Amino acid sequence: MLIASHTGQPLEAGLDEAGRGCLAGPVFAAAVILPPDFAPRFLNDSKKLSERRRDTLRQEICDEAIAWAVAEASPAEIAAINIAQASYLAMHRAVEALKIKPTHLVVDGNRFRPLAGFEHTCIVRGDGVYRNIAAASILAKTFRDEHMRQLAAAHPHYGWEQNAGYPTAVHRAAIREHGPCEHHRMGFRLL
Repeated sequence: MLIASHTGQPLEAGLDEAGRGCLAGPVFAAAVILPPDFAPRFLNDSKKLSERRRDTLRQEICDEAIAWAVAEASPAEIAAINIAQASYLAMHRAVEALKIKPTHLVVDGNRFRPLAGFEHTCIVRGDGVYRNIAAASILAKTFRDEHMRQLAAAHPHYGWEQNAGYPTAVHRAAIREHGPCEHHRMGFRLL
């Protein structure tokens, strides 16, 4: 059973990203403020859940969260500032898009670029500890996967509807055969 929040403050926001290790597509991030009693049975780190369970939880989170927002940083931004800084940028955008200002940010991972006006705490593997970070991991993952399925319609040979831009054998073989496209992260080792 996950813990409701790190600080116990009612407007603490959990933050997580998705797509950091991909060869293509944006990096997505989510910020989520949950009611203290929000505790769906299967809420957990998105990587530990089936796609179906993530989709069900996404709807519950969107319906019941006090506030939530999803944001992204593009492949061009990733190339310009690097993937770590682009991840922080996407997280900052998600926080700034929240309709309610959080009192504290809890961030999955061991690093974060401070955002002016907000105190934060980094929690390694926080998406398996705190509900608000787990919820953010689910939103970031499901919204990014949906985005990659949309991109796959225009670029079917890369298999993004299956691999979401991650460096699978199928994806790398398609890059070798067809070359990269505008959605690939050109600063990454693609082959």
